[in-house]
Amino acid sequence: MGYAELAGAARARRRTGVLAAVLEIATVLALFGVYNVGRLIATNRVATADDHARQLLDLERWLGLPSEEVLQRLAFKVPDLIAFADRYYVSVHFPLTVAVLVWLYAFRRPAYTWAKWGLILATAVAMVVHIVVPMTPPRLLTGLDMVDTGARAGQSVYAGTSPVGGLANEYAAMPSLHVGWALLLAVVLVRTCRTRWRWLWMAHPVITMVVVVVTANHYLLDGVAGSLLVLAGLWVSARLWAPAYEAAGLAQREQAPEPSRPAPVVEAG
Repeated sequence: MGYAELAGAARARRRTGVLAAVLEIATVLALFGVYNVGRLIATNRVATADDHARQLLDLERWLGLPSEEVLQRLAFKVPDLIAFADRYYVSVHFPLTVAVLVWLYAFRRPAYTWAKWGLILATAVAMVVHIVVPMTPPRLLTGLDMVDTGARAGQSVYAGTSPVGGLANEYAAMPSLHVGWALLLAVVLVRTCRTRWRWLWMAHPVITMVVVVVTANHYLLDGVAGSLLVLAGLWVSARLWAPAYEAAGLAQREQAPEPSRPAPVVEAG
């Protein structure tokens, strides 16, 4: 094959790779959009959503979990903690998810497939729950003494001025996909990366859990449910697509150049 043919084949591979990457990103964006459609269904069921929230609070009290109201009051006593939580809630969740998925797609393709399908499965189930069992978040629940910190600081993603303000589902407290997606990223990166620093990724779901509670966007059990849902999604994803992951990993190993071996030394004698 001549130089022109090789160059043409290389350009075709690059175009195919770029198109595939664009399609993958479009899939994640479409998933995010479909997930938020739940607001159109849940908005007219506010009374039901309030009832579900109060039932969840009763369950938390029965389990002996700390009160979200008390946790938020404690957070207000820590300088700049609420401001940090508001920024983290608005700026980290979706951008970091997309960034990690792009990195996995480029450099850890089998792990990307595992993460993508785990995310899709968990989000699909969560969307059904959000529609069937709408739940009012703490910041909107009448009678609960909690502050909508995002709205007070002008950083709420649910405000009309926000690009997604008209789409975001405000009655989808249970389960928390903020916490679930954060845990998914941490689990996949800890499993995929080899550096000892990879365990720092576990701080992301922990911080996210604190953030969603002190900003009055979720209850404690919302985060627990979101975490369990994502772990189940990753487990199912690994079982259903395990042969594809193994094949992709084998293909990557076969394409990688073998390390050069030193020539055997022949002793004269």
